[in-house]
Amino acid sequence: MVKVTVLGSGGWGMALALCANDNGCKVTLWSPFEQEVQMLKTKRTNEKLLKGIFIPEEIDITSDLSVVEGGTITIIAVPSTAVREVARKLKSYKDFGIVVNVSKGFEKESLRRLSEVISEELPESPVVALTGPSHAEEVARKIPTSIVAASKSLAAAQAVQGIMNNKNLKIYTSGDIIGAELGGALKNIIAIASGICSGLGLGDNTRAALITRGMAEMARLGVCMGAKEYTFSGLTGIGDLIVTCMSEHSRNNRFGRLLGEGVSLQEALERIGTVEGYYAAEMAHGLALKFGIELPIISECYAVMYEGKGVKEALISLMERPGRSEH
Repeated sequence: MVKVTVLGSGGWGMALALCANDNGCKVTLWSPFEQEVQMLKTKRTNEKLLKGIFIPEEIDITSDLSVVEGGTITIIAVPSTAVREVARKLKSYKDFGIVVNVSKGFEKESLRRLSEVISEELPESPVVALTGPSHAEEVARKIPTSIVAASKSLAAAQAVQGIMNNKNLKIYTSGDIIGAELGGALKNIIAIASGICSGLGLGDNTRAALITRGMAEMARLGVCMGAKEYTFSGLTGIGDLIVTCMSEHSRNNRFGRLLGEGVSLQEALERIGTVEGYYAAEMAHGLALKFGIELPIISECYAVMYEGKGVKEALISLMERPGRSEH
């Protein structure tokens, strides 16, 4: 039997556990927090994260990481800040299969992509990034969704595709793991800007321009880092960008809306919880400086969140930039 272990019991981790269970896999959901484990075992649901969604009894829930032994795939579904720690803990085990990362972002200290972080800790393990336009709330409710399994190893990507693909979750493969991961990380920053637009009461014209020019910035940085430009026109690029910028399911979008409405940065972070785009903005700003390229929208988001710049002032700065050719 195919054995799938999901490390991380957040909304996306639970949604993927449900998908694997629907496909007949032996599924275990892991959390490092024993209190959370006991709550999920007792209630079989997390109303805060996935309201009305219940975890079937056949899915095991545990805080014992040794469950990864003998796994076919091990899915890392923890916040980006915890990816290295979890990957390092996996070193204690010999046979945990293909490592699948679904976290989006960068490592703060090194500015590395998360698959790079995992490969540093687990150099012998094939790593697949499973990413794309996929709100956990919709995947858990079996609303049709398409995402991408990206890896340097086509065999590993195809294996994950075969295990997780079903009538509600369609998975494509890609060899461009750089572009796929960058799309997933950078779109969160643009989604914050989109939320700010909503909070300021701006219109569809503004958001259309923001999404389009944000996409250009994502591709510009991606190509500098070795990604294929065409990847950004696919599911992990424009697809993920659209869904995150337009949906109230997006924590990044809701966080940006609060900033646009005048809520303080700290209060907005406390209200929303984990906001990956907040951390990614600092990393992307550092990468722009490293490569010597201009990322105007990302830079203004960074200035709002890390330098205290007002959201209206940031909008004016973008609109008053000198005229130039679109391409």
